[in-house]
Amino acid sequence: MIIPVFFVAHWFSALFSQTFFVHRYGAHRMFVMSRGWENFFHLFAYFSQGFSYLNPRAYALLHRMHHAYSDTAKDPHSPAFFPNAAAMMLATFHRFNAIGHRREAVEARFEGGYPSWPLLERIGDHWLSMSFWAAFYAAVYWSFATAWWMWLLLPAHYLMGPIHGAIVNWCGHRYGYRNFDTNDQSRNTLIFDFLTMGELFQNNHHRQCTRANFAVRWFEFDPCWAIIRVLAAVGAVRLLRPLEVDDRLPAAEQPWGVPV
Repeated sequence: MIIPVFFVAHWFSALFSQTFFVHRYGAHRMFVMSRGWENFFHLFAYFSQGFSYLNPRAYALLHRMHHAYSDTAKDPHSPAFFPNAAAMMLATFHRFNAIGHRREAVEARFEGGYPSWPLLERIGDHWLSMSFWAAFYAAVYWSFATAWWMWLLLPAHYLMGPIHGAIVNWCGHRYGYRNFDTNDQSRNTLIFDFLTMGELFQNNHHRQCTRANFAVRWFEFDPCWAIIRVLAAVGAVRLLRPLEVDDRLPAAEQPWGVPV
C-alpha cells in the first residue's frame, strides 16, 4: 500500500503549501512570519510541490487579478469563459508562465507583499529540477507499484498543482451554495472541505478574501485554518486580518489582497 500512501501524502503536502504558503500568506498576507519560518515553508513548498512548483510571485499576481476581476472577461481563470476545466487551466498555465518569466506586465497595484527567494525560484523552474522530480516519481512507482491500476495515478504527480487549481477554480465557481451575494459566481462546494483543505469555500473567501478562516457558518470546517491556529499558538505565524466578515462593506469593496 506504499503507492496509495505516497499519492495521498503528495496530494495533501502540495495542497497545504498551495493554500497556506502561496495563497493565504503569499497572495493575501493574512498572517506574518519571520524570515526563517518563511524560508522554511518556502523550502517545504518546493519539496512538496516538486514538478509543479508554484512561483509565489506569479501565483500572487495571477490570484490578485482573479479577485479584482472575478468572473469577468479580465479574470485569468473563470469557468464562465471556458468550455471545460482543462481548457481553463491550460490558459491559466500560459498566463502563469508569462507572468513568472516577466513576459506579461501586470498592473502595479498587484505587485508587492509576496515571499521571494530568487535562487530557489530559479531552481524550481529549471529543467534539471523538473527532470529530477519526474524521475523520482517514476522511480517510486517502479519500485513499489504492485498493481497495474496504481500506474494510473502517476500522471497526477506531474500535474498536482494544476489539478488542485482546476478543482478549486472550476467547481468553486460552478457548484454548491452561496452564503453571500458577491458580484461573481463564487460558491462553497463542500461544507467540510477534506478535498482541498478549505479552498472550496470560494464564496466565503470572495466575500472577505483576507480572512484566514475560509469557513464562516457553524457547520463549515476549514482544515487549513485548524493548522494555522496551531502554528499561531507555537509562534510560527502571527495573524493580521480580522476573523469576522465585515458586512458593512459591499462585496465589491472587500479588499482583494495586500495594500500596495
